[in-house]
Amino acid sequence: MIRKCADMKVDHCDNMRGGQGTVHFRHFFTAGEFTAKTRLCAMMTVPPGASVGRHCHAAEDEVYIVMSGAGVLDDGETRTRIEAGDAVLTGNGEAHAVENDGDEDLVIIAVIMRHA
Repeated sequence: MIRKCADMKVDHCDNMRGGQGTVHFRHFFTAGEFTAKTRLCAMMTVPPGASVGRHCHAAEDEVYIVMSGAGVLDDGETRTRIEAGDAVLTGNGEAHAVENDGDEDLVIIAVIMRHA
């Protein structure tokens, strides 16, 4: 299946998971289109000053691949700078938050897979 960018579903989430500002999602494919247990497969754009609040991934894994920009990932114990080329894996009860503390969009490919 090929999906052209112009045909992808776009969502805008205000104060996502208790975060600041509006985070934008361009869904490559939706959950119902996968045969594997996949909840999300999208490009997430976090504008400067925006964030995704701390949330837990129980019974699932989330992968972030940072495409451009930079920001801070908070796993509840450490705050780590992330930038283009970095990859993050959070899952099975772990939690995280991400914020864009820079002056350009933080663009992340996000994929969430369910364990069962």
